[in-house]
Amino acid sequence: MQKETDDFKIIGGKKLSGTIETNTSKNGALGLFCASLLNKQPTTLHGIPKIEEIARIIEIFESIGVKIKWINKNSVIITPPKKFHLEKIDKNASSRIRSILMMIGALVHFEKDFRIPHAGGCKMGQRTIAAHRYGLESLGAKITTKDTYYQIKSNRLKPADLVLYEASDTATENLLIAAALIPGKTTLRFTPPNYQVQEVCFFLEKCGVKIEGIGTSTLVIHGVKEINKSIEYWNSEDPTESMMFIASAIMTGSKLKITRCPIDFLSLEILKLEKMGLKYEKSKIYLARNGRTRLCDLTIYPSKLKALHDKIHATPYPGINVDNLPFFVPIATQALGSTLIHDWMWENRAIYFTELSRLGADIILADQHRVIIKGPTELHGNEIVCPPALRPAMIVLVAMLGANGESILRNVYSIQRGYENIAKRLNNIGADISLIN
Repeated sequence: MQKETDDFKIIGGKKLSGTIETNTSKNGALGLFCASLLNKQPTTLHGIPKIEEIARIIEIFESIGVKIKWINKNSVIITPPKKFHLEKIDKNASSRIRSILMMIGALVHFEKDFRIPHAGGCKMGQRTIAAHRYGLESLGAKITTKDTYYQIKSNRLKPADLVLYEASDTATENLLIAAALIPGKTTLRFTPPNYQVQEVCFFLEKCGVKIEGIGTSTLVIHGVKEINKSIEYWNSEDPTESMMFIASAIMTGSKLKITRCPIDFLSLEILKLEKMGLKYEKSKIYLARNGRTRLCDLTIYPSKLKALHDKIHATPYPGINVDNLPFFVPIATQALGSTLIHDWMWENRAIYFTELSRLGADIILADQHRVIIKGPTELHGNEIVCPPALRPAMIVLVAMLGANGESILRNVYSIQRGYENIAKRLNNIGADISLIN
């Protein structure tokens, strides 16, 4: 694992070539970790990326008595304790990731009164827990927000028919996990059927929980009394990593084959790029190791792009994924014309997009949600400190790959949170990235 003070030196303008495989997803793995707490017996998860975010969730799990054992490069066995020691929870690790919230859905079944520290993660403005709170209250749990922690109390959990307060992936996963051990029928409405939500559904089905409506905005969960059997499950691939490689190929004017792309969660992004002029080929569809997620291989070709007439914005799935949206920012710097990118979900993330102006990009910050980018622009190297958010940090690196000359990217912990061995993997296809200690 990398230290926060690690820096990258990037020699830009290098052509990428060959084949790169999409890694398994961070968000899927975190949901699976939290769902595994429901199982009284060991759970074996394959396809767990070795990244900083996973290191933090493991620190939290181990601090409360969960045993974690790596058995292969990317496989872990998770064994819960007879009793969770929540009073010993690792507060430092908890303050650095948001996925700790999804532990509530499992822990309410084993503890009637407990607290967890406030969630951390990317620094992108206000991130409400309202969808978590209101949903869990409908199921019989009460969450009270204190200065440094959440207090969770529950007497009798009950099935419910509820509407999510907002289309939140993590809240949907949290409620899925909670509903799995509430006997009876729970209906969740206005749920985003994003890849990490489907991943948790597939896992819970393997645990014996019947779920109707997977892939739609209404989920019906038929909860069970307990989950008490050895489970083995494969995490599937990360569409946001596929999108990062697509953007890297575009920024460097390269022909690149990207394998194991979860196409159902990239189709609209690909269509937008196609209308911008991207040339690409798509292989036949095949299934991920979980037997459910549809994958394909994408070959990206050097292309002359033009800006779209309409704005590019994210929406809950099946729209453009909110984590894929930032990659349109460096891409837009290479498209002829003016592109409006609207990041409505986060108050401050669009501000980080303007970091690309330090590389020569022509970016105007219209307000805290929107940027206007004019292109094509020839980018040049510079020194930039990583934004304290995963995707904005990664788009700086992607832009540096296409910038002429040498760039220094400082404090790359934000990138290491979500991408495993990314410098080495990019170097394997022709990039020139070195670690500066």
